[in-house]
Amino acid sequence: MTPEERIAELGLVLPEVVPPVAAYLPAVRTGSYVYTAGQVPLVEGKLPAKGKVGAEVSPEEAKELARICALNAIAAVKSEVGELSAVVRIVKVVAFVASDPGFTGQPQVANGASELLGEVFGDNGKHARSAVGVAALPIDAPVEVELVAEVR
Repeated sequence: MTPEERIAELGLVLPEVVPPVAAYLPAVRTGSYVYTAGQVPLVEGKLPAKGKVGAEVSPEEAKELARICALNAIAAVKSEVGELSAVVRIVKVVAFVASDPGFTGQPQVANGASELLGEVFGDNGKHARSAVGVAALPIDAPVEVELVAEVR
């Protein structure tokens, strides 16, 4: 089964690539790697939630938002390689979580992205990861995810 078929089986639709909100590209391929820009959880151009995790946004909601970020990152990778079957492995994921000062559950939020990548790419979706709490993210997004994919 192809990654695109797995996405459909999960009941998801690969979105259009989220246009940049500043001076950068959504993804860049160099050699056998694709690096995505940080992807916020935009759905049809809108954030489903805004604010800090642990205050305005629950950890459970943030985990779902991280899943949306990962889907947007997958779309950015596909825009560079054409077919997701060209992905050899998801190498690295970085999840940024806009966190209330007392919130320390960033790894659980990042699991939303990591779990989706595993569902879509199987063992090739297993990756190294950082989950980082930050004071604020662009457009008041609660979560932002970037990734590095090895491709053929």
